[in-house]
Amino acid sequence: MADWKLKRQVLKAASFLLLIMGCLTVYLIYLSTWEADSLATNPLNMRGAAARADIRRGSILDAQGRVLAQNRPNGTRSYPMGAAMAAVTGYNGETIGSAGIEGHANRELLGLTDDMSRLGPAAQLFQSDQGNNVKTTIEADAQQAAYDGLAGRKGAVVVLDAGTGAVLAMVSSPSYDPNNIEANWQALSKQADGALLNRTVQGLYPPGSTIKPLIADAALTEGAVDEKEIFNCTGALELGDGHSIRDSHGEVHGKVNLSQALTESCNVTFGTLGMRLGDTKLKKAFERFGFNQDIGGEILMTKSHLPAFGNLGNGDLAQTGIGQSTLLVTPMHMALMAAAYANGGTIMKPYLVQQVITPGGLVVHEARPEKWLTATTPEMAAKIDSFMENVVTKGTGRAAQVSGVRVTGKTGTAENAQGEDHAWFIGSAELRNRRIVFAIIIENGGSGGTQAAPIARKIILSLQN
Repeated sequence: MADWKLKRQVLKAASFLLLIMGCLTVYLIYLSTWEADSLATNPLNMRGAAARADIRRGSILDAQGRVLAQNRPNGTRSYPMGAAMAAVTGYNGETIGSAGIEGHANRELLGLTDDMSRLGPAAQLFQSDQGNNVKTTIEADAQQAAYDGLAGRKGAVVVLDAGTGAVLAMVSSPSYDPNNIEANWQALSKQADGALLNRTVQGLYPPGSTIKPLIADAALTEGAVDEKEIFNCTGALELGDGHSIRDSHGEVHGKVNLSQALTESCNVTFGTLGMRLGDTKLKKAFERFGFNQDIGGEILMTKSHLPAFGNLGNGDLAQTGIGQSTLLVTPMHMALMAAAYANGGTIMKPYLVQQVITPGGLVVHEARPEKWLTATTPEMAAKIDSFMENVVTKGTGRAAQVSGVRVTGKTGTAENAQGEDHAWFIGSAELRNRRIVFAIIIENGGSGGTQAAPIARKIILSLQN
């Protein structure tokens, strides 16, 4: 009897242990599959920290294979283009962590791919002591041209391939030298709007007149205007209660149709269209272009600040029509808006990483262009695109002209409550094998036509070959 009881207790204990082992097995399977990615990127994961110490970090390359970041013999990072490329490469430091591509592609640069992460501790058997190289979409010549064009002034430049969404240049100024960022970290981190702020995706600005192509699109789409209508610009649009909107420098455009109004950047016309469209239709237009959305993916862009649609009076409606009021946008989003008109109404999702390449030359990741939004119809895109071409051929954007290249654009001089006006220029250029788009802003720069448009010309020339 005692033997039987003992056997029963042993069976119970064995069954309990088997149950525990079964639960542990299921939990481990769960962790190694569904939770692998989050565990691999968790800052408390000491295996990742150990890997960083043992693995020679891969290089960051531009689209042509030129080195943008690489390891020195002592394990520290070298950035050959320094401050000109900082908005792209970011930095990687012992005490300050990482940012930019260094941060976004950290696991890839260490060779810690998703497949390796799922192997758990067994990954150490297969782990190389050399990380992967990350090839970006960046064109180093365009990046340098944009950086030189800003010439140290506060501002930003974004250049995209309209057909794919590939980011060709992304410059924020003032910048920092990632080669010595740890030594200068204390000073840099105390500057609230300084070099560490990536203005391309984090800076919010009133778009000024660069928003007028969207307003023209909305007005035509909603039947608030037709191309034959003639507006009489007297230089001022009276809004009541003693308020008015005036054209820049006291200009009087006289009788203009919609195309001419865009070419001359007529505030009277576009203020009028803002009021005609009203809250609902303006909101609809901005939403079509994703100004109420996050992009997602590898581009972490600050969401736009839209006016309080539904509660706007005539004054705010008119101000929105000329890119003022409380409307704030990023340079990246304005480049995406320009891309819609250059790409038949479709906005492609922007991306920076083209390939991940092993030390042996094997491509383990290849970017695939992805559609983000259909912002407008192909017919409307072609129409607005032709209007924007007129801006460059005979309007306020003449400084962006390049011989033998079809260039479109829209200038902007955005009012700034904190100082001098911001200078904007957005647009596109048809090159031999692709259509590029760009958005340029110079804080407190004054006229977009004289200050920002020439930078677009420099960029186009750098990409011609």
